[in-house]
Amino acid sequence: MTADYIREQLKQKGLKVTPQRVAIYEAVVKLKNHPTAEKIIDYIKKNHPNISVGTVYKVLDSLVENQLLKKVKNEKDVMRYDAIMQQHHHLYCTETERIEDFEDSDLDKLITEYFKQKK
Repeated sequence: MTADYIREQLKQKGLKVTPQRVAIYEAVVKLKNHPTAEKIIDYIKKNHPNISVGTVYKVLDSLVENQLLKKVKNEKDVMRYDAIMQQHHHLYCTETERIEDFEDSDLDKLITEYFKQKK
């Protein structure tokens, strides 16, 4: 994802394009592997030291509310962020806490049918 793409996504959601929003959204994309807010803050502090911690949290919440990011919670209740908005699943390693994206249309169908039967 380029900075231009990020700016366009913000515009499409009716959000003001600010350097802080672009930097924070870009951080989530660059960090990959579903970063925590703390990892995003560490990245931002190294690359954009003038952006406050409070701003990072506010922007993350705004990006989630506007469906530009998803929240992903692990088994330890640690909130992580995902920039991939298309339907997909997550594989989680309890030893390393790594999260991998997983796409499988057969699994999607299986889950849909399961929940239809269970109502």
